[in-house]
Amino acid sequence: MNHIILLFGAIFGMLAVIFGAFGAHALKKRLNSDQLKSFETGVKYQMYHAIVLLVIGFNLTNLSPFILISFVLGIFLFSFSIYGLVLSDSIEKKLKFLGPITPLGGLFLIIGWALLLYEFLVQAKFI
Repeated sequence: MNHIILLFGAIFGMLAVIFGAFGAHALKKRLNSDQLKSFETGVKYQMYHAIVLLVIGFNLTNLSPFILISFVLGIFLFSFSIYGLVLSDSIEKKLKFLGPITPLGGLFLIIGWALLLYEFLVQAKFI
């Protein structure tokens, strides 16, 4: 399981760097400041959670697979829906159906954190 967690962490981390560079260089002239800020938010959350996946993969064993599933779905739905919204808005063909997907991704990220907290509490024998 840890190899899968590390694989997703590395892929999402690499993509965050690529998308961050793309936003900072290629999109800087095409996006307004609000769009660029939204794009950067997607990149930040993607990188934060990629790092969490790497830390989990290197340090923790016997975790519930639902933690990985929650984080992976959360990253994909949250960050990638933001990328889609911003890029489609920049060409004036906003994909509005992506709007409700962003908070759903955020919910999966929260669930991932809650499950991780639960695992810590169980392992520490608090519950």
